[in-house]
Amino acid sequence: MLVNSEERKENNEKISEQPYFKDDGVAVNGREYLIIKLLGKGKGGYSYLATDGECDFVLKQIHHEPCSYYTFGNKIEAELNDYKRLSNVGVRIPKMIDVDVENERIIKEYIDGDTIYSYVLNDRNVDLYIEQVKEMCRVLYPNNLNIDYFPTNFVVQNNMIYYIDYECNNYMAEWNFENWGIKYWSKTPEFLEYVENYK
Repeated sequence: MLVNSEERKENNEKISEQPYFKDDGVAVNGREYLIIKLLGKGKGGYSYLATDGECDFVLKQIHHEPCSYYTFGNKIEAELNDYKRLSNVGVRIPKMIDVDVENERIIKEYIDGDTIYSYVLNDRNVDLYIEQVKEMCRVLYPNNLNIDYFPTNFVVQNNMIYYIDYECNNYMAEWNFENWGIKYWSKTPEFLEYVENYK
């Protein structure tokens, strides 16, 4: 995604309002990226759409903001370990392209598409994608793994879902897809409460 000077100016104004980046140029292991926009914030970091002038990527900046319901160790190390675990079992995730350990930044493949959250919010059918996440579960559970099944973590591209986070944990039935995740894959009271709280 090539960006002209007017777009760069607009980017600078937007990014100056966001944490961590006060200008449009961000280096990851000496390679410069232009931050286009904030894609989202998770409990572990901020994810930005970025470009090197030729290709689009996701740049994840680890943060250390408190999280009331989750305890972290070394976040960048956890990202690397989780990526390896999910890659080894064959879960469909974006490729990890580069890691800047010192600045706690990760460059990931950009999966261009809508999230399952957006599908549910806009009353689009997700039956096909529920079947696909169940296929993921069939390889996760025997390997003692759960992922974060919240619908913002899944993006649809060419009718295939990608788990765009790398977070995974040891399997617990309480937090599996059938007992927890599925509650947010339709307009349930839990989903609508989340929408109301995070407008």
